[in-house]
Amino acid sequence: MFKGRFVLITGFSGAGKSGALHSFEDLGFFSMDNLPPALIPKFAELCIQSSGKINRVALVCDIRGGELFQGLFEALDRLEGMGFDYEILFLEAAENVLIRRYKETRRRHPLAERGSMVAAIREERSLLEDIRGKADVIIDTTDLAVADLQEKINRLYEPERWEKNILITVNSFGYKYGLPLDADLVFDVRFLPNPYYVDSLRDLDGNNQEVHAYIWKWVITHRFFQKFKDIIEFLIPCYIKEGKPQLLIAIGCTGGKHRSVSLSNELTRILADKGYEVRTEHRDINKA
Repeated sequence: MFKGRFVLITGFSGAGKSGALHSFEDLGFFSMDNLPPALIPKFAELCIQSSGKINRVALVCDIRGGELFQGLFEALDRLEGMGFDYEILFLEAAENVLIRRYKETRRRHPLAERGSMVAAIREERSLLEDIRGKADVIIDTTDLAVADLQEKINRLYEPERWEKNILITVNSFGYKYGLPLDADLVFDVRFLPNPYYVDSLRDLDGNNQEVHAYIWKWVITHRFFQKFKDIIEFLIPCYIKEGKPQLLIAIGCTGGKHRSVSLSNELTRILADKGYEVRTEHRDINKA
């Protein structure tokens, strides 16, 4: 028996099915585009035989399949005969918006060869009427940006974790070796007292407890970090709402060995305690 989520995504061409599929991918679903209906039951059997390894699936099946798409209801009947639970997500949009999107992308509607763009959209609407009536969820993307659609899908299909759906990397570095090229946010902590000028600490790094204690014994470190933490905690939900799947926060000191390492570790600990998926990378810690 399959214990998981099996989501079939369908709907109007140009309504955002590809963007929806990417959202499911970001949530960790096994995703596949333009699967012929006849293969859906076969894939369902594969999910059952995977012993839980494939337990969250999102498939796009739409009018691009041509005559093959007509077999969708037969495929769904077979799933039901197998006792296999599935959900249908249907995406739609207003006719004028679909026309505008096709003009902007300069792509051809799958049914456009049979007539004008308007005629193709209306024919597709008629062909999809029955499957729309069977849908569990219908999303109108007329007024939705890509990030808005992603947020809707996150809320619907991962309500427990959608607010934490971002991978955060905290990267310490040394300015003398250059900025991290892929950083989203960069913070300079060279103004903090430097353990390098303490002979007993110079050859140690920010992972060492003595170095950590030296950096954090100063009032300015605590005052800065409080403000720093506040702005990071403010920004992360904003990036999630925008649909950003990854965030790299770079913290730099002169050599990337003492201050940046210690502060990166502390920020990582705090974000992990708040439930975010976060990792730390110390780029220059082993450099001379």
